[in-house]
Amino acid sequence: MPLLLVLGYIWPEPNSSAAGWRMLSLLQLFQRHGWQVVFASAADKSPHRADLNQYGIEEVTVALNCDSFAVQLQQWQPAAVLFDRFMLEEQFGWWVDEICPQALKLLDSEDLHCLRAARQQAFNEQRPVNNADLTGELALREIAAIHRCDLTLTISRAELELLTDFYQVPATQLLYCPFFIENCQVDTSSGFSERQHFSFIGNFRHEPNWQAVLRLKQLWPALRKQLPQAELHIYGAYPPPKATQLHAPKQGFYIKGWAAQAADAFVNYRVCLAPLSFGAGLKGKIIDAMCFGTPVVTTGIGAEGISHQADYQDFPGIVAEDDQNLVAAAVALYQDPSFWLQARHKASACLAQFDAASLMPQIWQQLSTVQQQLAQHRQQSFTGRMLKYHHHRSTKFMAQWINAKNKLAALQQKEPADGAS
Repeated sequence: MPLLLVLGYIWPEPNSSAAGWRMLSLLQLFQRHGWQVVFASAADKSPHRADLNQYGIEEVTVALNCDSFAVQLQQWQPAAVLFDRFMLEEQFGWWVDEICPQALKLLDSEDLHCLRAARQQAFNEQRPVNNADLTGELALREIAAIHRCDLTLTISRAELELLTDFYQVPATQLLYCPFFIENCQVDTSSGFSERQHFSFIGNFRHEPNWQAVLRLKQLWPALRKQLPQAELHIYGAYPPPKATQLHAPKQGFYIKGWAAQAADAFVNYRVCLAPLSFGAGLKGKIIDAMCFGTPVVTTGIGAEGISHQADYQDFPGIVAEDDQNLVAAAVALYQDPSFWLQARHKASACLAQFDAASLMPQIWQQLSTVQQQLAQHRQQSFTGRMLKYHHHRSTKFMAQWINAKNKLAALQQKEPADGAS
C-alpha cells in the first residue's frame, strides 16, 4: 500500500476554515485510491482540529530542525509527500530529496500567499495592486517552492492564470484542484419568507475575515436604517476580545462566534454578506452559502474563481465594491422575493464546477501520470533542479547548525545535574 506523507502547517480544522475542509477532502481522495495517509505537523493541536484517526489517518508530531525527522522519514519511505503551504517545503523539502528522492513532491498552496499579501499591502495603503507588490520576498520564496515541487495544487483558476501568465510557471507543474463538493445540490427546503437576517462567517485569525467584520460594522448603520427589523449575525472560530467587544444586540449586530456546523451560519438566513477587501483563493463561505441556498452580497475578491463572467451575471447574488453599492445590493436582495429567488437559481450552475464526481477522476489521472513519468517530468524543469541545488544546500546546513546548537544546549543543561549526583 503506497503511503502519502502530509506535512501540515497546522492541524486540519474542517469546521473552522475552508482550508481545513479542503485538506480533509484531499486526504480522502488518496484513501479512496488505496493509499495509506500519515499527517505530520510541528504545530500545537488546536481545540477545533479534526480527529484524523477517526478517518483512518495516522497523526504524528514532528520536530523542526531536528534529525529525528530523518529517522521518521526513513521508516515511512513515502511514495508521495504533500507540503501544506510553501513554508513546509522550505523546511522539509531537502530532507525528502535526500532520503526519499523518488517520492512525488506535491505542494498544496491553499491559496497564493504572495497574492494575498500583495493585496493586503495595497489595501493598507489604499491603492491598487501593482507589479512590485507581486514580486516581493514572499513571492520569490513561494514561486521558488512551486518550481522545486513536482506538482502544485492550485485552488483557483484565477491563480492558475496568474502563475502561468505573470510568474511564467510551466503549466505542466500546476494542477487545478479546487474544493470537492459531493452531490452538488442546492438546499431549497426553506424559501424567502421563511428566512430572515444577514450572516457572515470566517475564522477570526484570518486577516481578510477580520477586516470584513470591521467593514460590516461600518456598513451596518446604513443597512439597519433601511431595514430596522434585520439583524447581522457573525460567526467564526477564535473570536478575540476586540471582536467580541463589537457585539451590540441593541443595534442588531451580533458576534456569535464558533459555529459547530457551517449550516448554522446559512440555513435560516436570507442573505450572506461578505464584503472582502482583499484575499486570495476560493472563498469557502461563498460556496457554503450557495450549497445552503443563501444568496450572497460580496466583492470581486469574494467572487474570484467562482464567477467566470466579467459582469458577474452567473453569480448567485450581487457583486459590488464600494460601500454605497454594497448597502444598496444588500437591501435589494433582502427585500425583493423574485430577485432573491433569481439569485438562488444561479447557485446550481456555479456549484457544478466543483462537482467531486467529475473533478476527482481528472485530478487523480494527472497525479498518476506525473508519478509514473516522474524522471521525465523532472528532467523538463531545469529551473526546479537549479533552485533545489542552491536552496537545499543552504537550508540543509542551516538546519544542521540549529540541530547541533540544540544538542549542545541540551548537553550543557544536563551536565550540572549529572555533576550534582
